[in-house]
Amino acid sequence: MKLQVTICSFSYKKDIPEDTSEHGGGFVFDCRPLPNPGRFPEMTDKTGNDLEVIKFLEQHKQVSIFLNYTFALVGNTVENYIQRDFTHLMVCYGCTGGQHRSVYSANMLANYLADKYDVDVNIIHREINV
Repeated sequence: MKLQVTICSFSYKKDIPEDTSEHGGGFVFDCRPLPNPGRFPEMTDKTGNDLEVIKFLEQHKQVSIFLNYTFALVGNTVENYIQRDFTHLMVCYGCTGGQHRSVYSANMLANYLADKYDVDVNIIHREINV
């Protein structure tokens, strides 16, 4: 059975998502130190799925640095879990509203894992999939 990686974006205003798998645990990364596109009126109603938000975040070097660190931590764990026949890993990215930085970060990790590992990835954007 392939390792299933659940990646969740969320708002800290609504608590950290619970891992309901039999293993529990996983990673929670805080995106609030990153530049916030939600502070700009033209992006308030957008999400990390929208091109305007993606371009905004890609212009800031600290975003790619942050993501590269999270990719390294998660990638190392994925390799370990595959070797040990674990079945589930949960990774969460949180920000203030759960629609810009955390959504973008979750999507970037999903792309990274899909390109590098033979795992099943499930993305949950908790605040925008309501």
